[in-house]
Amino acid sequence: MPEAIDALMRDLSDNDRTVRRAAEDGLVALGAQSVDRLLPYVRDTQRGSPRFSAESVLKRLGDQALPRLREIRRHGPGRLRGKALETLVDLGGAQVLDDADRRAVERLVRIKLLDRLPVDLPSEAGRWLAFPADRLDDAVAALGLHDLRPVTPVLGVEATTRADDAMDFQDSQGERQRAYRVFITPEFKSWWFRDMPIKNWRMVWGNSFVDECDGFTLADTLSERCGEAHFYVIDPYHSGSVWYVARDGRRVRSYGTYDYPEFRGKPLPFEISYIEDAEQGIEDEKYAKGVPEADVAADNLSVQPGPMSADDAHGHGWLATTHPDLPNSHFKGALPI
Repeated sequence: MPEAIDALMRDLSDNDRTVRRAAEDGLVALGAQSVDRLLPYVRDTQRGSPRFSAESVLKRLGDQALPRLREIRRHGPGRLRGKALETLVDLGGAQVLDDADRRAVERLVRIKLLDRLPVDLPSEAGRWLAFPADRLDDAVAALGLHDLRPVTPVLGVEATTRADDAMDFQDSQGERQRAYRVFITPEFKSWWFRDMPIKNWRMVWGNSFVDECDGFTLADTLSERCGEAHFYVIDPYHSGSVWYVARDGRRVRSYGTYDYPEFRGKPLPFEISYIEDAEQGIEDEKYAKGVPEADVAADNLSVQPGPMSADDAHGHGWLATTHPDLPNSHFKGALPI
């Protein structure tokens, strides 16, 4: 049998796609016997590595691989323990970890939260909400969030913008439901206007949540409970920009590249200087009716994503889900801490 596994592993690197697929099928047919040979290639970045084929086989093995992965976690070999942990979470989420591993991961997160490190949130593209930092409890209630877990920004952003952040499932009543992961950032200081009534803000990230539940509606809902909330979109693929300010449940000002009209509501105070400068030819004419860039609006109104110093961030972020029957531990995929 070891010889057969060796031959199939060699075929995973074959140039012929048909040979690679046949090797994957063969390794799946062998079941958990192939786990030890596949693990070294999980997230392997070496050139020529059969990483994706190896990860595909492990994914297809699914629950069959879990007992052997747990055994490696407890008894080794040591060189495979880290890859076994990642693969366990990839295949089944944190819910398939034993108590010792679960406690170890939670302890590592707590240790990382103590580090005062710079924060880097996506700034080239993305969509996010913002609300006053001191209204966290109201925001959680307004968005219907559950299972809040303290997390680092790295973990929160990965979980809600790159990893699978939505899941269909059957609830406790037997009904089909869809739940989302949502990341609420630490507090960030708004520095542009010293006389702004709201000094600190938190952001909400969750691509599927914002897309499928409508960011504009979410901003209105947040503002009903928090007094004010914003929705921003930076879309370089479509050369688009959106920003939306809601207060007490209603829009007061918005801009959308493809909206008609582009601007709605009266210009906000921060826009006045741009409009006046455009009239005098100091600024580009695109500012004649207001500010069209979401990042500039965010920088003036709340906080702009991107690199931030440790001094500008206060507290920690929270990772949550939108349904009480689907906690974070059910979402699959290993995440950086």
